[in-house]
Amino acid sequence: MNDDVRLRAIRAKDARFDGWFIVAVRTTRIYCRPSCPARTPHPKNVTFLPSAAAAQAAGYRACKRCRPDASPGSPEWSTRADLVARAMRLIADGVVDREGVNGLAARLGYSTRQIERQVRAQLGAGPLALARAQRAQTARTLVETTGLPLTEVAYAAGFGSVRAFNKMVREVFGLTPGELRRRAPGHRSTRDTVQHDGWQQLRLRLPFRRPLCPDNLFGHLAATAVPGVEEWRAGAYRRTLRLPHGPGVVAVKARADHIQARLWLTDLRDLTTAVNRCRHLLDLDADPQAIDEQLGADPVLAAMVRAAPGRRVPRTTDGEEFAVRLVLGQQISTRAARTHAGRLADAYGTPIDDPDGGLSRLFPPPEVLVDATDESLAMPQSRRRTVRALCTALAQQEIDLSPGADWATTRDRLLRLPGVGPWTVEGVAMRVQGDPDAFLATDLGVRRALDALHLPGSAAGRAEITGRWSPWRAYAVQHLWAMGDHEINRIPTGDTPS
Repeated sequence: MNDDVRLRAIRAKDARFDGWFIVAVRTTRIYCRPSCPARTPHPKNVTFLPSAAAAQAAGYRACKRCRPDASPGSPEWSTRADLVARAMRLIADGVVDREGVNGLAARLGYSTRQIERQVRAQLGAGPLALARAQRAQTARTLVETTGLPLTEVAYAAGFGSVRAFNKMVREVFGLTPGELRRRAPGHRSTRDTVQHDGWQQLRLRLPFRRPLCPDNLFGHLAATAVPGVEEWRAGAYRRTLRLPHGPGVVAVKARADHIQARLWLTDLRDLTTAVNRCRHLLDLDADPQAIDEQLGADPVLAAMVRAAPGRRVPRTTDGEEFAVRLVLGQQISTRAARTHAGRLADAYGTPIDDPDGGLSRLFPPPEVLVDATDESLAMPQSRRRTVRALCTALAQQEIDLSPGADWATTRDRLLRLPGVGPWTVEGVAMRVQGDPDAFLATDLGVRRALDALHLPGSAAGRAEITGRWSPWRAYAVQHLWAMGDHEINRIPTGDTPS
């Protein structure tokens, strides 16, 4: 992407480029998203920056009209596997706020200096500045959507003092926290913040790039929902969240131009992490235009892409949980896999008091499941051995499924476990790590779809054709699955069966 492309994007006010770059106007010292509705600035007054953090570090304030800090995230960081992308995913998950830059570097296995240099070279700002920009957005969300006293907002957003919070808000938004709250749409209603036995409720709008096809996205999550941990109710997918400072509950529902999210948190410091994990769950930072353009140009997939543009990959909020559930579901039906996972959750999950009722527990972590009894693992002995081997490796941190994990290393270490093959490894790559090119070649639904398309029966012949879909083969899988008449492909009409 060069400056000519960027200039054309801002003249067209093209929302597809929101999150890809920042438009900074030198004469006004304001930065915007490419689709800002304000008058297009003269090219000689424009500077293009790679991130909001870089704009803030250069002394620019966020536009009050287009709210560039609230645009979808850059698709780059969810689809790349290099060091900077891994660092960005960890920063988004709140690691710098919790562990500092030294903690970020330790997780990535590099020196602090190396991390600083590489991140700054590509983002125009270092990890601390990126975390600060994220903290600013968290503060804005709390100011505008809750009735919390501003002193509580300051500490919940991760600021060490109210003074630092006030200074940051004025620098980034050109307003005091009080002015920011008064300007918020329906700000009076924010005084009526809902609290329940230590839980705090927030209502958020999660942006995405259009189009978005919700059918397989929500259909898959609802069809595989683990009783007590997840449910489909009143047109929304709900689930419990294991967060750094305490449990949470989220309900998400698709709207025409955003995802409506309702979060219940026991500690507001978890807001940034919870939002990031929900965005990952629903693949909201994807670039559907780029994905559909390539897949739709292939004669095998063209009709499917035209019929359902904007398919996303249903992912997860907890990598370790999903890996265990994937092993539980090896070679059995979706319903049977739900039953096995529900039995483990009921026996070993941490109970919670869902403020809205319906959910009852967090899925048990691997260190607890290491000692699960044979009675609770009612499955063949070989699969019990695989579950225990996976849980042991996760508990001892021999396998990393965090946002900053190295994809190749994770694949290699998973394959070393007894009973883990390509189907499980590619499932983890696709839905935990977010690898856009993960492909479940041995999956029954994929094989049936390829047969129905009359593709060559040989592995080599199929590999040649499916290779044309790279680097978006995970999205091709969603289209192939949708060829079958399975409940994962449609949004439920009623609530999740208990």
